[in-house]
Amino acid sequence: MTTGFVFHELYLWHVTGQFAGVIPYGNGVEPYEHAENEGTKRRFRNLLEVSGLLKHLTAIEPRPATDEEILRVHTQAHLDLLREHKDDLLFDPGMLTPMGRGSFDIIKLSAGGVIEAVNAVVNGSVRNAYALVRPPGHHAMPDLAMGFCFLCNGAIAGRHALDVLGLDRIAYVDWDVHHGNGTQAAFYDEPRALTISIHQDTCFPPDSGHLHERGAGEGTGYNINVPLPPGSGVGAYEHTFDTVVLPALHAYKPDLIIVPSGFDAGGWDPLGRNMMTSEGYRSLTGKLMQAADALCEGRLVMCHEGGYNGATVPFFGLAVMETLSGIRTDIEDPFLPLLAGLGYQDLQPHQAEVIGKAAAFVGDIGG
Repeated sequence: MTTGFVFHELYLWHVTGQFAGVIPYGNGVEPYEHAENEGTKRRFRNLLEVSGLLKHLTAIEPRPATDEEILRVHTQAHLDLLREHKDDLLFDPGMLTPMGRGSFDIIKLSAGGVIEAVNAVVNGSVRNAYALVRPPGHHAMPDLAMGFCFLCNGAIAGRHALDVLGLDRIAYVDWDVHHGNGTQAAFYDEPRALTISIHQDTCFPPDSGHLHERGAGEGTGYNINVPLPPGSGVGAYEHTFDTVVLPALHAYKPDLIIVPSGFDAGGWDPLGRNMMTSEGYRSLTGKLMQAADALCEGRLVMCHEGGYNGATVPFFGLAVMETLSGIRTDIEDPFLPLLAGLGYQDLQPHQAEVIGKAAAFVGDIGG
């Protein structure tokens, strides 16, 4: 079987307006571009084509998520607000999360694209899949847009897997540099989902993603946060996978693994301060594939989230796609020697201390 790939040109047409990074222009801030613009996603997709890998992937056609699918995670009021403003020139329904004319239909297409990736993996038409969707989703709360996200794409697709496709349990491994608070909220009291977020400590959202956030009710123990200190490199991520992520997955035994895949933990990202490299992402992807092969017939779906350095993100993405597909192209990452050579890439004692605290929670996961 091949690797599935979700993409649509309309994903690049979502309008985020004139910002200066994440700050609205005005008050002396010169207009520039919103941090979450189409550039990194376009360059990622184009590198797949230039490398020759794209032709070896199985295209998965996205379609808009239905209201019924969206309402498994979000409130009617939230959906109504987005629909009410779908023809506005520019509207910000949440924290630094603008949408423009036409964005509402693209938002639904983004969520539906991840659902279709899950469908393709679960029905066996592809081995695994990457959904290069936009806008991202993992910060969207049930009743609030946040952090460039309107609908929690991965959570909506996960609910579909549980409630429609009949899977018993699913697991999330979020490696975006920011806390996956939307995914956490969607399943906080739900034992059918294990949610793991590896992120830079309190980078975004504020006061979110702490170790003590363990779930509630029947979901207690099924949420694990690993708030890595700023400056964490490949060594810290490898140690997190080896001592937290992989043992947790094996203890939980999911039927499907979903990865909210942000590349803003990569070195030089403007919205994060960690130091992952393309080879680091290649290694972590391989470990997830091995876990998926052992636990859930290889079922692994990645949905695109953050990553804001237009020069480096395409190479991080290519490394992941090469690993998922088992096809190595002749493209070399020109940034790898520089990023791998950054100081303190190895695991540091203060990082190991935090990771060790998170590892202690693995024993609470029921089989």
